[in-house]
Amino acid sequence: MEMNNVFGLDIGTRNVVGTVGYQTDDKEFVVTAQYVREHETRAMLDGQIHDIGRVAKTIKEVKDELEKQTGQPLEEVCIAAAGRVLKTVTTHVEYEYAQESVVTGEDVHTLDLLGIEKAQEALKEVNDTSYKFYCVGYSTVKFFLNDEVFISLEGHKANKIGEDIIVTFLPEDVVDGLYAAVGQAGLSVANMTLEPIAAINVAIPENYRMLNIALVDVGAGTSDISITRDGSIIAYGMIPHAGDELTEVIVQHFLVDFNMAESIKLQSTTSDTVTYKDIMSIEHTIPAQDVWDVAAPVVDNIAQEVSAKIRELNGDKTVSACFVVGGGGKIHGFTEKLAEDLDLPEERVALRGEEVLGDVTFEQEDIKKDPLLVTPIGICLNYYDQRNNFIMVRFNGERIKLYDNNRLTIVDAALQAGFPNDELFPKRGTPINFTVNGVARLVRGEAGEGAVVTMNGKPASINTPLEPNSEIIIEPSTAGEAAVYKISQLDEYNHSVITFIINGRRVSCPRFVQVNGELEPEDYSIRENDVIETRNYYTVRQIAQFMDLVIDTDQMIFVNNEEAGLDTLVYENFSVEWKTDEYGVARIDNNTYNDTQESDTDEASVLAEQDANSTESDNTVARTSEQMMNQVLDELHDDFAKEAEASAVPENELPENELPKNDIQEEIHEEDSSKNTVTVIVNGEPVELSGKDTYIFVDIFTHISFDLQAGKGRAIATVINGRDARFSEELHEGDKIELYWKEN
Repeated sequence: MEMNNVFGLDIGTRNVVGTVGYQTDDKEFVVTAQYVREHETRAMLDGQIHDIGRVAKTIKEVKDELEKQTGQPLEEVCIAAAGRVLKTVTTHVEYEYAQESVVTGEDVHTLDLLGIEKAQEALKEVNDTSYKFYCVGYSTVKFFLNDEVFISLEGHKANKIGEDIIVTFLPEDVVDGLYAAVGQAGLSVANMTLEPIAAINVAIPENYRMLNIALVDVGAGTSDISITRDGSIIAYGMIPHAGDELTEVIVQHFLVDFNMAESIKLQSTTSDTVTYKDIMSIEHTIPAQDVWDVAAPVVDNIAQEVSAKIRELNGDKTVSACFVVGGGGKIHGFTEKLAEDLDLPEERVALRGEEVLGDVTFEQEDIKKDPLLVTPIGICLNYYDQRNNFIMVRFNGERIKLYDNNRLTIVDAALQAGFPNDELFPKRGTPINFTVNGVARLVRGEAGEGAVVTMNGKPASINTPLEPNSEIIIEPSTAGEAAVYKISQLDEYNHSVITFIINGRRVSCPRFVQVNGELEPEDYSIRENDVIETRNYYTVRQIAQFMDLVIDTDQMIFVNNEEAGLDTLVYENFSVEWKTDEYGVARIDNNTYNDTQESDTDEASVLAEQDANSTESDNTVARTSEQMMNQVLDELHDDFAKEAEASAVPENELPENELPKNDIQEEIHEEDSSKNTVTVIVNGEPVELSGKDTYIFVDIFTHISFDLQAGKGRAIATVINGRDARFSEELHEGDKIELYWKEN
């Protein structure tokens, strides 16, 4: 093909239009020859080639005729794929963050890629074909931020983002069919584009393409729609209603054949009267208004469907303007009705024809400038933009072809090559799903490394703009380490204790943890689907083991004043009385214990829960409040004295990791002969403490009236200055103390 001469083919469903011309230095396009040839058979259906041989025959006939007209051989040709063969998929896609994050432009782009991939997979399933699909455009309909509809996502904080997206694809077999038909006609493809793009090159000036504009090509069988924004076509669509439906209603009403109906339709667009012969060969002359009235219901229906599709493709909103091309759009009343349905002024919906072909000159005097010629001329003009609209790259050693939509990046090549999307982005290691006390929990694995991308040997990213004939290499992303989580890391384990009253003393123990019904130690690694429960009871035997005590089995054991055994279950705030042979090691540890001992005994049948408020039975030896208090204080004093002798290091200086396990909280009270007076507020009343140098919390029991037997199994709430207090905590002047029995 000579530099100043272009051969373009508009291969339509009904005919093939061949155009030969050249562009002058003043950007005027001169058409030197044009020829239209109808297909002899239905070799094409809805813009797609079904009989390659017959279409090739028609193309060759057009080629031969144009060679005669121009007197020069034609070897290369510009072609276009019909808009009606494009496949459009609407899908919803979501992306969830590991934790709340600020949405970036990169995140939104990732969301788009996920949507394109999902739409492509859906298209393959529906079409049940091994053919590839070229993504030629996409448009976001709605954004979602934490499941709420948003106009824009970037800059917001979110746990989850999503979008409804419309993606348009060109089937690979359509492209292959066009190339094959042209090849059999003795031609090679110099340039290939899409018919909507060719039409836009003529119908919409370049400085308008930044606007949100719709282009409607009303053909014979379909109305093809494209949406422009920011200089690119963002979406394509089609409705299966167009000019032929208008012709068919004229056939029925005026009793004429199809060709005569076409003549009636065309006359009604250019003349006030229409002359025709019906099937009885009777000639009629009627006002054009009669034709308009007959066609009006069909015109209204087509306009409504076109406007609905435009809104759908444009994110459920109208466009700024709409241009109409194609012969079907010339029917009276179509643009006015379309403007009404789009909520646009009539002047913003315009038929584009002669006015946009102002820079086009036809050497053949019998050719009139018409909207029908917009697409054929546009196919030729596309050549001068040097835009093939398909570029070739090599991806991981494989040569692939991509549709160039003006915004191709490396990730588009990856998608076209079938490179898995999950191998582009860092992958987390295997997570762990489990339940704790019936509540589902998830611990995520570690994040891996992202894909390593190079283009032409230089480092790049998946968002690097793609260059024609470039060499792309992507090394897949890696997965991180699998999640590891131990029982000791559970908040339910570290911040949960169970308290019993043993021989009148409160003892706090960590709750046992059961995994799938079995007791497990704190270093147990949680596995997938583990069912974890913190147990709300101990057995008598387990309490003794925890306290390092040996129970005198010759003596009676009582739980809530009922005779019990070593396997009796003891729940929160239950009282236990026993006689022991000896004490083990015991230490004070701020009311919490960090280790448990696993019992090998089987649990006896569950003891019926006793009423925590019941009074002591007559068989229980009565203790007065003063006797019980003295016993508690004496025992605490003795144990504390033994502890002090065992270590010269003060307790509050012990490093945390040196504290012995199985610690038992014990209340202490130590007397001395110093004389110091401290006044504190107990339950709103001032209480003066005297007779000692320093005072601890437990000392207040000797200065107030508090019935230690009144709780009947309940725990005592101890509060200093609004916070929980320990019995061994030092008191200071003016401390505000609350002391009461907790409710079960």
